[in-house]
Amino acid sequence: MPRESKANRTKRALEIHKRLKKLFPDAKCSLDYRSPLELLVATMLSAQCSDVQVNKVTPALFKRYTTPAKYAAATQAAMEKAIRAIGLFRNKAKNIRGAMRMIVDEFDSRVPDTMEDLIRLPGVARKTANVILGNAFGKNEGVVVDTHVGRLAGRLKLSKWPKPRADKIEQDLMALIPRDDWALFSHLLVYHGRGHCTARKPNCEDCPLTDLCPSAGKV
Repeated sequence: MPRESKANRTKRALEIHKRLKKLFPDAKCSLDYRSPLELLVATMLSAQCSDVQVNKVTPALFKRYTTPAKYAAATQAAMEKAIRAIGLFRNKAKNIRGAMRMIVDEFDSRVPDTMEDLIRLPGVARKTANVILGNAFGKNEGVVVDTHVGRLAGRLKLSKWPKPRADKIEQDLMALIPRDDWALFSHLLVYHGRGHCTARKPNCEDCPLTDLCPSAGKV
């Protein structure tokens, strides 16, 4: 099979984006939140855990801890108890408390709105920062590469890198999609990954991207 040109791959990516926007006009972040603070906490909890499970835990958590100072003042035991239903809850409790202490001490109790500052927080890497910036602040600094995005980027041949190389996949996607659509594109791929292009048994027959997907019928 001949190597695809960058121009043709870009053309495919834009058409994929167009079709998915039509298919999922209401695509958005699946985590429930009302503020940058709540989204930060929810995103930290979502690592290796489903958004559905996180959304079950956060209502009570958000009701009790309404400010960074309240999170920072919580004991490790109290925070662990509040998020015990979440995987890796001990480490996440430690990171949340540490992040909140830094937000109180260095950012005047406000969630920072730059990539440079966010990734300084304990437990916050580029993926989490992209979620916060794109959804809470409307800043497109990158593409969130979760398990769905990584899988679809490979199947659609929008990236040559395997899923563990999220940094490389992100760079490939950023080069194909207009910056203003980076956050939305990740949501669209997530929705499509959950509804059609699932991990074990993708529904290629009813997929609106079949003619654009080099992997159609081969997975």
